[in-house]
Amino acid sequence: MMELFSFMDDLKRMDKRQGIYQILNFGMIISTALMIWKGLMVLTGSESPIVVVLSGSMEPAFHRGDLLLLTNYREEPIRAGDIVVFRIEGRDIPIVHRVIKVHEKEDGYVKFLTKGDNNQVDDRGLYSPGQLWLEKKDVVGRARGFLPYIGMVTILMNDYPKLKYVVLATLGFFVLVHREN
Repeated sequence: MMELFSFMDDLKRMDKRQGIYQILNFGMIISTALMIWKGLMVLTGSESPIVVVLSGSMEPAFHRGDLLLLTNYREEPIRAGDIVVFRIEGRDIPIVHRVIKVHEKEDGYVKFLTKGDNNQVDDRGLYSPGQLWLEKKDVVGRARGFLPYIGMVTILMNDYPKLKYVVLATLGFFVLVHREN
């Protein structure tokens, strides 16, 4: 309890200059994170260089909560067996599934079909109405590596939105009141 009073006294003694310094420090942390994200986007060629597996449809290859590292180099051909992350028109959340069939035309046009390893049927039921195949434009990236269960934090924060606000508020609070000696 004594520590709380000491902390409150420190807050009261913080002058305007220290407050501005803490806000700028917080801004630098946010901008650094955004620069790292944009740098990863350029390096990997993917609009989303990392994604979290949200369902068990790819078990046993990937489990719910695994963090996937993606690349999306346009010149690299899509082959059966590749694990791709793709977006469906009208759906916000990308899907992680394996390519099971590829059709290539001589002019370079490619269409392909996907399926979750743990699913009984292909993904045609997930695609937009009337869509039977995916195209390269639908691909967000291809899985190149993964970190097991690291994404569980993201899943917990999505399942319990109040937890997300508590964690963000706590982090923001500590950044603002932390003083370097």
